[in-house]
Amino acid sequence: MILPIYIYGQPVLRKVAQDITPAYENLQQLIADMFETMDASDGVGLAAPQIGKSIRVVVIDLNVLSDELPEYKDFRRAYINPHIIEIDEDSPVSTMEEGCLSIPGIHESVTRHTRIRVQYMDSDFQPHDEWVEGYLARVMQHEFDHLEGKMFVDRVSPFRKQLIKNKLKAMTQGKYECHYRTKPVRK
Repeated sequence: MILPIYIYGQPVLRKVAQDITPAYENLQQLIADMFETMDASDGVGLAAPQIGKSIRVVVIDLNVLSDELPEYKDFRRAYINPHIIEIDEDSPVSTMEEGCLSIPGIHESVTRHTRIRVQYMDSDFQPHDEWVEGYLARVMQHEFDHLEGKMFVDRVSPFRKQLIKNKLKAMTQGKYECHYRTKPVRK
């Protein structure tokens, strides 16, 4: 089922999400719905807070990038209770333009580290502890930020943030356009 994407200004997007247990009801259906929602919205990642759930679940699909980045052929994964454990401070940083399904129409340059260590469970609740680098590290940092109540606009320069302030304010008032189902802030 395609779920609405919660838009900037929704309180759930600013909460720290909670870990879940294997007893979480209908988790596999939730993961399937998150993938379907992400696909319908043309995203590469989606965090549970973006569909109104303050839990630590993220889905990522990088297969769409496999023409340019063949290492991501058939890359489609769910991450349960993910946490960034360590950032390789010796790794280079990379600045790229990012967007977000919860902030339609706004794209800004964000600088992130290129190598991180993450711990998570897969959809079968098998634990993983691994170093991740490159574009996947960027996507994970973006999506895992959602689980900490942060968004990519929190990571732009003060100057750029000032320039997009009015667009963000308009978004909280329901003034935005996008092609997918959303749940705007209701005053």
